[in-house]
Amino acid sequence: MNDSHRIIGAHGGYRKLRSFQVAQIVYDATVIFCDRFVDRRSRTRDQMIQAARSGVQNIAEGSMASATSKKTELKLTGVARASLEELLLDYQDFLRQRRLRLWPKDSREAKAVRGKYRSDPSDKSDPSDRSDKSDRSDSYSIRTAGPETAANTLICLINQATFLLRRQILKLEESFLREGGFTERMYQARRSSRTARTGRTRQTGPTGPTPSTGSERPLGL
Repeated sequence: MNDSHRIIGAHGGYRKLRSFQVAQIVYDATVIFCDRFVDRRSRTRDQMIQAARSGVQNIAEGSMASATSKKTELKLTGVARASLEELLLDYQDFLRQRRLRLWPKDSREAKAVRGKYRSDPSDKSDPSDRSDKSDRSDSYSIRTAGPETAANTLICLINQATFLLRRQILKLEESFLREGGFTERMYQARRSSRTARTGRTRQTGPTGPTPSTGSERPLGL
């Protein structure tokens, strides 16, 4: 079947999405950050970890839901973005309340984090492969950084994630307008199938080939 006529569209593959990959880095790093710098009894700690997890989970769930609902994919991708925006505010509050410096966007430190992010290849590795002993859950050294550096590093990464999600949402909207959703694809498939059956019936007739309609001379005696 031609891809343009498929009822179940392409879906899944979220691990290859750059937005998912950076959101997962943010989630792992937030767990480390909260263990180091946020009181375990604080409600903020739970909220920050949950917001980071929500970013990852909703990207994945939206990607899987795209098989039957572009609307759901759009909604969940938007929820992922909103969760990360909420987490961004928590890190900014952390710096402000402790009178720590917020790195300007064009500061040397912020550029270094963005440069490292851009140089990191997309992770196409097998998660079950344990041959690489490096700590992939702390690729930005949050475990050893000071509170100001750790919070600012995560702010830079969250900004990258939300930028990617904004772009992803725009592409999803364009795709929805161009291709429609699951219900529309089902309607088009049914209509195409019905048209094809009707065409075959007209060609063959109800019980066999359509008899010739041309004039025939009667046989002489």
